Amino acid sequence: MDAKFISERISMLRTKKNVSEYRMSTDLGHSKSYIQSISSGRAMPSMSEFLYICDYLGVTPREFFDDTVQEPQLVQRLNKLVCRLSEEDLQVLIDLAERLSDK
Repeated sequence: MDAKFISERISMLRTKKNVSEYRMSTDLGHSKSYIQSISSGRAMPSMSEFLYICDYLGVTPREFFDDTVQEPQLVQRLNKLVCRLSEEDLQVLIDLAERLSDK
């Protein structure tokens, strides 16, 4: 993992959230060019800012760095829902996921 990965991952997740660099910058309380400077590789966020960015994008830091997951925001939503399911419903979901992954 390097600065290029971080800037590209922020850009990708921001785009999937359908939010502009300008809006994300101002939503995070920064100048309108803050996220653009990160996306271009001219700057990197501090650790605390990185955590705010993850929260804003709806991913955990672990999900942010897991490049095997292309839709971490959707996985996060699904995980929150799955945690509320009964054992029986979880088994139904597992069976469905296994059937879909065989396609």
